[in-house]
Amino acid sequence: MILLPSWWVPPALLATVLLVDVALSIRPVRFIRDCLHSVRFPEEWWWALLVVKTLAAAGLIAGIWIPGLAFAANSGVIAYFLCAAAAHIRARATGSAFWVNCLGMLALSCVTLALSFL
Repeated sequence: MILLPSWWVPPALLATVLLVDVALSIRPVRFIRDCLHSVRFPEEWWWALLVVKTLAAAGLIAGIWIPGLAFAANSGVIAYFLCAAAAHIRARATGSAFWVNCLGMLALSCVTLALSFL
């Protein structure tokens, strides 16, 4: 098993996208706020999503040099977006935010893992 990414660009790109998501979520822009409300995620827990995404981005970047860390962080991001997809399906919130944002991020996470570690 490869413990370091074969190419540093995919994990760095995913980390950048996650950090942009964090920046947009500090004072959530409308589409993020609408998305979180649509799955009935409590506002008092929105801060936890910022922490999870920031730690994932840090793990992806540090994992470029630390064996196994990028793989673990990338796997965690995939699990996060699988849970987000399940929450959308459960809440029957399968509009454009689900298809573009949630599944788009899941696809990006899966492609990153495939390009970096397969």
